[in-house]
Amino acid sequence: MSFINLAAIKSNALFIKDKIGWRRLYAVVKADAYGHGAERVALELEGIADGFCVAIAEEGVALRIAGVTAPVLVLTPATSAEDAECARYHNLQVTVNGVRSAELCGGLECHIKVNTGMNRYGSSPEDVLKVLSALEKAGAFVSGLYSHLYCPHIREERERQLAVFNEAEKLVKAAYPDVFCHLAASAGAFLGGGYLKDGIRCGISLYGYAPCGFSREGLTRALKVYAPKVQTSPFVGNGAGYSVAKKEYSQLSAYRAGYADGFFRTVPLGEGNLCMDAFVSEDTRPLIPVFTDADEYAARCGTISYEVLCSVTRRSQRIYVD
Repeated sequence: MSFINLAAIKSNALFIKDKIGWRRLYAVVKADAYGHGAERVALELEGIADGFCVAIAEEGVALRIAGVTAPVLVLTPATSAEDAECARYHNLQVTVNGVRSAELCGGLECHIKVNTGMNRYGSSPEDVLKVLSALEKAGAFVSGLYSHLYCPHIREERERQLAVFNEAEKLVKAAYPDVFCHLAASAGAFLGGGYLKDGIRCGISLYGYAPCGFSREGLTRALKVYAPKVQTSPFVGNGAGYSVAKKEYSQLSAYRAGYADGFFRTVPLGEGNLCMDAFVSEDTRPLIPVFTDADEYAARCGTISYEVLCSVTRRSQRIYVD
């Protein structure tokens, strides 16, 4: 059971907006808004965010069906005519990462992604002019240029990427002077200066957390996860979930949260290992907190808050509060 504070998300967005001033804020709501519910989050942020980012076209379609009218950028480049047609029908902005995707995107509004060193998606810097030529032939409308910082907390790495992006920006702005340039994600708000460009894409900070190497001071965590009790019964035999019991219990309660819900099987929530759909505990309260701080739970699991947030509301009942 997840309690999601929409007012906290709105407050975080306003906090980021204040840091970036006149620049545009694209709210990242991919992966179901990092487990917070993309449609509800986007509707809450319309009027604050200038646009939204999703990973795949289907996520953009869900926003449109929910009534979101702001620009929606699909971050994964189009790889087929079906991708392009879906974007066209639902008025989604597409990512172009090379000549092939440029040829697919005739008539569409697009953002060119340039690979400045992350080596995930993006056109090679030396191919930017070829991409521009292909887009012109296809009749696409270039409204954006972007890249992604892979280690924004390491100065020499981010400066190297900024220099590459600046060169690509010159080429694209020569053809499209008003193009929207965005390099940084949440870290951009904390870096400031030249990293802000014309705006940022803000993901993790909307939900109350900061990227590696940055402070979350001023941000409010939006998600708390609880497990509801299903039953309390006398202790029988010698097991505690899928484990041999460490002691004799008088009774154990079963709570509805397991590894199929995105929790880590070997990180105890109660007694013994998690089951697929439940765990057992000596607690008897009708509702117990699983975590209220994703950073703390992630540290126990040896991962990061991003993975925790995207995972642990997979089958959760969501309760939105203000």
